[in-house]
Amino acid sequence: MCKEAEKFHEELLRNNEMDGPAFKMRNDPRVTKVGRFIRRTSIDELPQLVNIIKGEMSIVGPRPPPTYETEQCNSEQLRRLDVKPGLTCFWQICGRSDVGFDEWMKLDMKYIREASIKADIKLIFKTIITVITAKGAY
Repeated sequence: MCKEAEKFHEELLRNNEMDGPAFKMRNDPRVTKVGRFIRRTSIDELPQLVNIIKGEMSIVGPRPPPTYETEQCNSEQLRRLDVKPGLTCFWQICGRSDVGFDEWMKLDMKYIREASIKADIKLIFKTIITVITAKGAY
């Protein structure tokens, strides 16, 4: 992203393409050409491997939301914070940025209810396919 990208966040909120508190914008002017490539190919997720190695995150689990999103979530949506955040979950394999906020929350709740080693293994393999095809990535 460009320098001081967070300063422009407030003025770009009117262009938000995601419902709910999450912010997604297909042609975010703060993202550089290199940044677009990095996001589209999911290379930007690699630093989170450090968090996984440190035990702060797991490979599979609901994505950790930014604080400004958490502050706008209802009590049901905040249940996502009761489990260790992960690099991938149902949301990533079901369309990522093409999935609305309410559906995203439902998918996270589904993971919390159905979490198992078998589900995690399936999600990991489906995530690899999703990354390769760049489905829902902007």
